[in-house]
Amino acid sequence: MVAPLEEGHVRLYTCGPTVYARAHVGNFRTFLFEDILRRWLERRFARVTHVMNLTDVDDKIIRQAAAAGHGLHAETAPFIDAFYEDLRTLNIRPAQHFPRATEYIEEMVALIERLEEAGVAYRSAGSVYYRVAGFPHYGRLSGARAEGLVAGAGGRVDADEYDKEDVRDFALWKAVGADEIGWDTRLGRGRPGWHIECSAMSMALLGESFDLHCGGVDNIFPHHENEIAQSEAATGRQFVQIWSHSAYLRIGGEKIAKSMDNFATVPDLVASGARPSALRYMLAAAAHYRKPVNYSDESLHAATESVDRLADFDARVRGHPPRAGENEARVERIAEARAEFGAAMDDDLNLPGAMGTVFSLIRVLNRELDDGELDSASYSALVGFLDEVDDVLGVMELVANERAGNSLSEEDRALLDLRRVARERCEWSESDRLREVLADRGIVVEDTGEGQRWRRL
Repeated sequence: MVAPLEEGHVRLYTCGPTVYARAHVGNFRTFLFEDILRRWLERRFARVTHVMNLTDVDDKIIRQAAAAGHGLHAETAPFIDAFYEDLRTLNIRPAQHFPRATEYIEEMVALIERLEEAGVAYRSAGSVYYRVAGFPHYGRLSGARAEGLVAGAGGRVDADEYDKEDVRDFALWKAVGADEIGWDTRLGRGRPGWHIECSAMSMALLGESFDLHCGGVDNIFPHHENEIAQSEAATGRQFVQIWSHSAYLRIGGEKIAKSMDNFATVPDLVASGARPSALRYMLAAAAHYRKPVNYSDESLHAATESVDRLADFDARVRGHPPRAGENEARVERIAEARAEFGAAMDDDLNLPGAMGTVFSLIRVLNRELDDGELDSASYSALVGFLDEVDDVLGVMELVANERAGNSLSEEDRALLDLRRVARERCEWSESDRLREVLADRGIVVEDTGEGQRWRRL
């Protein structure tokens, strides 16, 4: 569990999108891990300050803007708006701060000047570089040895694009011509390197040393390694207490990435029939955040079933007023499940394990509900637990919106009720006939241990 530097206040920085295109669903595997983390921290601590940057200047963005004949804002604004829309679609809580790199040029320049004073930055042909050999702890996060590294290994900077002393060094400030997009500063006319952006923005908003920094595993090297090197060389302090990284989303065994040309966006998947609630569940809870998730029709279907099982149970509990009294054994069972849920979440954010506890409780209580109503004490404890679960999982609001948009007519409901009664009476032929009638009306019915479920085709 986190032990924040400031008592009761967790400071969290997460690497946001580079807004040269719409973020793909693989990016949202990371953003959802970070959302679950933030939600759990907010249950454990009085205050959480979350900063997520928007990288709105880099070589690719500048090339696209120049080709289109407009400025950076015109190039990036549609993709930033699309990112916010996708956050809403997946019910991801917005950060308190979304700093844009173009808004923090002065802070970047000041940080580069501190690095020059510390002797780990140098100028060459108008650009400024970080001297990797000047930071003996380089590689501490990634395990990469400084010897033989190439600064462009992450694909964001061509190692031969700029003049520098050592192939391992990376650009802090890149000189540009008078007719190119850039800023006139004390360093000369230029634009920032990728890594200096996050160091400057995070320290400006969270302080020179803070609690948590997150991203995908592809950020570990070189991005986060370089953040550590430049931040700690400038301040002489530990930059971040805890680093957390999520594993890739895969499709067909391959990492989903724009460079692989195998990516899809959130709107793409929703348009193809994926429910936002199921997408959220699959990306966040299908596997521990440190393990890869494979996107497939089967994994999405499993997530849909899990969401529906939880939502149907929640509706069943809340839809029947409890009777007076207290079943002490049941109240204790719910309390134990709640404690197990919390322990799993405290254990490196083990959401799949936590949800296993929830579904085990649902299985037991569904059988008990078949025999009668809940007592008032159990009802109160259970509703409180379900509220806590969804405060972290974040799917019930999405389910409510989905079901409101797919509401049933009175005739549809009557047919479902008739089929339920037929099954209760073991009238299997009538049950099958009604299933076919409902299918003709665009309603798919599935039979589960908790009763029949329906969904629109």
